Amino acid sequence: MNFNEIATVSGKGGLFSIVSPTRGGMILETMDDKKKKMVVNMNAKVSVLGEISIYTTDSEGSKPLEDVMKAIHAEYEGDTGLTGSSDPEELKSFLKSVLPTYDEDQVYVSDIKKLVNWYNLLSAGYPEVFEEQKEEEAEAETSEEK
Repeated sequence: MNFNEIATVSGKGGLFSIVSPTRGGMILETMDDKKKKMVVNMNAKVSVLGEISIYTTDSEGSKPLEDVMKAIHAEYEGDTGLTGSSDPEELKSFLKSVLPTYDEDQVYVSDIKKLVNWYNLLSAGYPEVFEEQKEEEAEAETSEEK
């Protein structure tokens, strides 16, 4: 599984794995213990995690969510010690430690709460999301050497 196979739906809490497309939308499955499936139509606001970025103040203007999540995983190895209900100042300092150039005017505390909740969900139930790219890079390097 990778970040392009995980989605979030506006108005629905949590994360969903993309099961398959349908004629009028897509089938999603919750990534919690319940594993409920649902069909969303094309009018639903579905965002794929691989396409989400966090605003920064550097020349690029944003950093992909996948890179931020992997930086969190590299530093905290699955345990940030935070939840979505943590103190706002603590959440801001957490993101500042991982992404020093994040734009404090455009990234709200609610966004950081989502980031922490999503990271906690993925690191607890789907840690392979953070490791998969390393394996693909190693395979690519091996095939290039041949």
